[in-house]
Amino acid sequence: MFRLIAFILTCLGGLNWLMIGALQYDFIAGIFGTQANVFSRIIYVLIGVASMYILIVTIFSKGKLKLFGYKKKKEKKKDEIEEF
Repeated sequence: MFRLIAFILTCLGGLNWLMIGALQYDFIAGIFGTQANVFSRIIYVLIGVASMYILIVTIFSKGKLKLFGYKKKKEKKKDEIEEF
């Protein structure tokens, strides 16, 4: 779950930089007033930490980022298998 939240924050940061580059509009600062606002700075720090986390997880998992942890289904015992 933490990886999914980190991925969403990283995407939000990427979209913010796209808007800064293309439209000269800072979305995060637009929501909270200015870039110097405490809440804007907290969001910037959270996005940076999330990006570093995603980078480290991707490096240690050899390029595979797994966002959802799917559990394997338990195999049925031979006695429980129904034959038709």
